[in-house]
Amino acid sequence: MARRINALDLWMNGLYVGRWERGRQGNDRLRYDEGWIKAPEGRPLSLSLPFAPGYEDGKSIPLSSPAVAAYFENLIPDNDRILRRLRDRYRAASTSAFNLLAAIGRDCAGALQLTPAGEEPGDPHRIEAHPLSEAGVAQLLRDTTSSGPLADDEREAFRLSIAGAQEKTALLKHRGRWCIPEGATPSTHIFKLPLGLVGNMQADMRHSVEIEWLCMEIVRAFGLPVANAEIGHFEDQKALVVERFDRSLSRDRRWWQRIPQEDFCQALGLPPSLKYESDGGPGMRQIMEILRGSQSATEDRATFFKAQLLFWLMAATDGHAKNFSLRLLPGGTYRMTPLYDILSAYPIMGRGANRLDPHKARMAMSVTGGNRHYDLYGIHRWHWVAMADKLGLPEAPGLIEEVTQRTPAALDEAASRMPATFPAVVWDAISAGIAQAAKRLASEPDRRK
Repeated sequence: MARRINALDLWMNGLYVGRWERGRQGNDRLRYDEGWIKAPEGRPLSLSLPFAPGYEDGKSIPLSSPAVAAYFENLIPDNDRILRRLRDRYRAASTSAFNLLAAIGRDCAGALQLTPAGEEPGDPHRIEAHPLSEAGVAQLLRDTTSSGPLADDEREAFRLSIAGAQEKTALLKHRGRWCIPEGATPSTHIFKLPLGLVGNMQADMRHSVEIEWLCMEIVRAFGLPVANAEIGHFEDQKALVVERFDRSLSRDRRWWQRIPQEDFCQALGLPPSLKYESDGGPGMRQIMEILRGSQSATEDRATFFKAQLLFWLMAATDGHAKNFSLRLLPGGTYRMTPLYDILSAYPIMGRGANRLDPHKARMAMSVTGGNRHYDLYGIHRWHWVAMADKLGLPEAPGLIEEVTQRTPAALDEAASRMPATFPAVVWDAISAGIAQAAKRLASEPDRRK
C-alpha cells in the first residue's frame, strides 16, 4: 500500500521553488520559498499564481485559491482511461493530480519537477540516460498502452507526466541515440501514438500521426512558429516525434535545461475540464487579452489570430485553451510559445458510418461577431473581420488576404517535404479542404451585405 503523502516539493532546474500541500479537507495550498522569490531565476509558476506580498510566521504567505489545484491538474492527462492506467502502472494512491504527480512528477510540461516533501530530484547539471535500440524504442511504445504495473527499477527510472488526451510517452535524444532519461535529466522529445478509432462514431484516425505532421508543416509554410516534428518508425510501431520547445541544451552542452511554461487554462486558473469555450472555458477574447501583456504583444496577438484562422481553414477543431501556451520569463514577463497539437478533421469528414458530418464540425473557440459561431461551415469572412474588430486587431483584413494569397504556395511547400510513403488519402483530403475554404474566404466580403 502506497504511503500517504500530504506535501510535494517543487523544483526548477535544481532550485527549490516551494511546496504544494493538501489540507485535511482536500484544500490546496502553494507556498513559494523565499529564496526562489529573490533568485534571479525566480518567477511565479503561473500568471494565476503570483508571488503574494507579506509574510506569515516568517514565511511567504501561501496561496490557497482554486487556481492552485487547477494548475497542477493541467500537468496530468485529461483522459480518465489514461489516468487509471498511470495509477495502476505506478501504483499511485489514486488518479488525483496530487497522488499521480507524487509518483510521476519528475518530468512534466515546462520546468517543474515534483518530489515527495523532503526528497530532492537529483543533480540536473549532468546527463544521465539509458540508451535504447530500435527494438527498445518499439517495445516502449507498445508498453505505453499497457496497464500492468512496472517493476521497481522501471518506476524509478521513468517518472514523467504529459498532459493531454492522447496516448504518448517521451524520451531523451543524446548523442544521436534515443535514451530513457534518468535521475534529474529531462526528456527532449514527445512520442505521440496513432489515435486509432475514436469517439462514439469510431472515426478512423489511424493516420493521425501523418495528419498532425502535415498540419504542422502547413502551418510552418504559412510562416507561423510551430514545434518541430517528424514521423518515426520503430519496427512495427509508428509515432509522431515532437521536439520539446520547453527543453534547451545548456551553453556548455553538459545538461538539458527545463524552460518554464504554462498553457492558457493554467494562466487563467481553470481546470482542464474547462478547456473548451462551449463548456465555459476561455475564447479568443480572453486569450488575446492575456497576450496584451506579452513581451511581444503585437507579434503574439497577430500569431494567435492567424493561427485560429488557419485552424478554421484546416478544419483543425481542437484549438482549445490547453493547446496554446506561454513561455514564462524571469521577472514575471512572458510570451507565446510555438504552436503544437494541430489535427485536421478533413480526412474523417463525410456521410455515413464512421464519418464526421461536415456540417456538425465545430471549432473549439467561437468566432464572435454579434453572436458566437462555432460551426465550421457557418463561419464566414465577415465573422472573422467582426471578431478582429472586437479584439482590437485592425490589421485583420490584411492578415486574411495574406492567408488566402499564400495558400497555394504553402500547400506546395508542405507537399515538397512529404516522404514518398505519405498516404495520399491524407494529403488529398486536407489539401482539397484547405483550398476550398481559402477560395470561399477570398470570395466573401469583409462586411455582410
